[in-house]
Amino acid sequence: MAALVLTLACGWVATRAFESPKVVLAAQKMGPVALARAQALLQEIAEAAGQDDESRLKAINTFFNRQILYRDDRETWGVVDYWASPLETLAKGQGDCEDYAIGKYFSLIAAGVPSVKMRMVYVRAQLGGTIQAHMVLAYYPEPNAEPLILDNLVTEIRPASRRPDLVPVFSFNAEGLWQGVSGSNAGDPSARLSRWRDVFAKAKAEGWW
Repeated sequence: MAALVLTLACGWVATRAFESPKVVLAAQKMGPVALARAQALLQEIAEAAGQDDESRLKAINTFFNRQILYRDDRETWGVVDYWASPLETLAKGQGDCEDYAIGKYFSLIAAGVPSVKMRMVYVRAQLGGTIQAHMVLAYYPEPNAEPLILDNLVTEIRPASRRPDLVPVFSFNAEGLWQGVSGSNAGDPSARLSRWRDVFAKAKAEGWW
C-alpha cells in the first residue's frame, strides 16, 4: 500500500494544536446531538491519549465505525461529493468513506498519534465483483513499514498485505501527497486536494488542529 514520493509544499505546519474546549464550543453551535456525540468522542480521545498507538487506533476506529452510519453524500448533503469535517459528520451521524477517514485522522492526532504516521489513501476497492473508488486511513508505525488499514468496510484493522481487495491510487496527509504503486505522477496537488484543504480549514476552525 505504500509507495511515495511527491512532496506537497502547502504551507501547513506539521505540529498540532488540538483544543477540546474549542471543539465543544463548535459542537454546541451545531445543536445538542452534535454536542453529545462530540463529548462522547472527546471522552474516547482522552482515554486513548494515555495508551499506545495500537490501542488508540482500535479505540478511534471502533468509535467511528459504530457511531457513524454509511450514507452516500447525495443522501446526506444533496451533492455528489462532500468532505465533511469531524463535527459535521458527528452532527449528521452518517457519512461516506472520506468522512470516516477524515474523522479518524483528526481524532487520532488529538489522541497523540503524529500526523506523519497517517495518510488518507484513495484506493480502488473490489466490492462484490465490482471495482469502486474508496478511501481508507493508513497508519505507518515506521516510515518504511507496512501500513495498517483503518476502514469502514472491513472494520478489523489489518496490515495492507491482508487487504488484497484494495489497490492504492494516491495518498495524502497534512504534510504531503504521495503516488500510488504505479509510480505515475499524482497530478496537480492543488486540483487534487482542493476538498482536502477545505476540510482541513474546517477542522482547524473546530479546534482539531
